[in-house]
Amino acid sequence: MSPRRNRQRGVKPSDHADQPGVGRYGFEAIEEWRGEDWVVRQVGGSGATKHYRCPGCDQEIPPGVPHVVTWPQHGDVDDRRHWHKACWNARNRRSARLQRSRNAPRY
Repeated sequence: MSPRRNRQRGVKPSDHADQPGVGRYGFEAIEEWRGEDWVVRQVGGSGATKHYRCPGCDQEIPPGVPHVVTWPQHGDVDDRRHWHKACWNARNRRSARLQRSRNAPRY
C-alpha cells in the first residue's frame, strides 16, 4: 500500500501566497468586531508552541492546542491576541468581564 498524499501534485504551498485570503503563515480572514476590522488567522496544534491567555475566557491556551490569532487590521504586532476558537466565535454573546487582580485565586 502506498502512503497517503495530502497535497495535490504540482501545487506548492508558495503558489498560494499571492491569492487573497492566504497569507504567508496560512489562511487569514477579515472580520468586523466592535466597529473595527480584525485579521483572524487559524493556528494549528503543531504551530502552537507557547502558552497564551485567552482574552475571552481568561484561561490558558497550552501548547499544541489549535486556536486563532487576531489583531486589528491597521494594528501593530503588540495588538495580537490568541483566542480559543469557541471564545472568538462567542465574543459577541459574552458580557464584559471583571479582570481578576494579580493576587486573586485563578478559579
